[in-house]
Amino acid sequence: MSAVVCIPARNEAERLPRLLRSLAAQSGLTETAPLRVVVLANNCDDGTPGIVRELAVALPTLAVRTVEATIPAPDAHVGTARRMALEAGADWLAAEGHPDGVLLTTDADAWLPPDWLAANRAALRTSDVVGGRLVIDAESAVPPALAELHARIERYWSGVRALEDLIDPPPHDPAPRHGDHTAASLALRADLYRAVGGLPALPCGEDNALVARLTRQGARLRHCPAVAVHVSGRREGRVSGGMATEMARREDAAASGGPYELPEAAHWLTLIERRAALRRAWRRGEAARRTVCIGFGLPAETVAAIETEIADGSCPNDIAYVERVHAQLEAAAPPARFVALDAALADLERIARTLRAAA
Repeated sequence: MSAVVCIPARNEAERLPRLLRSLAAQSGLTETAPLRVVVLANNCDDGTPGIVRELAVALPTLAVRTVEATIPAPDAHVGTARRMALEAGADWLAAEGHPDGVLLTTDADAWLPPDWLAANRAALRTSDVVGGRLVIDAESAVPPALAELHARIERYWSGVRALEDLIDPPPHDPAPRHGDHTAASLALRADLYRAVGGLPALPCGEDNALVARLTRQGARLRHCPAVAVHVSGRREGRVSGGMATEMARREDAAASGGPYELPEAAHWLTLIERRAALRRAWRRGEAARRTVCIGFGLPAETVAAIETEIADGSCPNDIAYVERVHAQLEAAAPPARFVALDAALADLERIARTLRAAA
């Protein structure tokens, strides 16, 4: 299965070599069958493009294309750069006769285990898009309070997935699974990428927006536990609201002993139960779908429009249906109520115990 890894990089001369070496060490690569890599070096003034070219010579298991770009404001952000990198990767595959080859993307400051490529390819045999599990790499010793906070946050998200497994288990994404589908590790076929219009060029959240486009077309999203990516724990990043922002939030909470808040358990329970009801309605037919959607408060004209999409085949399966209805309902919903992490954890675990007892 032909593949290309697409990397946006802005002034990453220090960290990008580590990523490229980890790509060169992927299992199964040879000098006669190298891995294609596109580096989109945008708005760099630290020598990143030259360093990439030097490394490309020294890493014969990679076939590297360096694209230098000067992106003007207000579009000089990661969404534009990542879209340009992915488009270049899709063009490369198409030019070599592989329009259905695999597009992968990661971040310039990440690094990858040697089985990352093989694990993504294996997962794509039974799915359409694969998200990799984030492993936080600290640049210095992690204080005990911060390590403990990381662990509690992981327990929280594991608790949310446990509710999914009890109420609406996704057959295409069975347990065990993680919950990450960020641009640090995404994989999908190039023809599917093109079919949904590519990655939205957003200044932040471009990865989630792409996944939303895919799932609203019925794509099977897999959070494969065998796919992992090591991501930087630095608190100063390129994107406000990205991984660095989250790391700074966690560090500040751990250092001060102040509250760290996440959405309350009731938010996830309501959302998962709603998704389960929509999935059951999909199987029962048009009348059941209309009844459920109207019951959730969806306007009749919106329900009719979705039914038209089902009839013409543009809403092909339960995944697409649930995601489209969910997007409409979420757009009109008030924001989730955030509570202290420990309170949310206790509620998640209590709800899970109650559901298991009832089963």
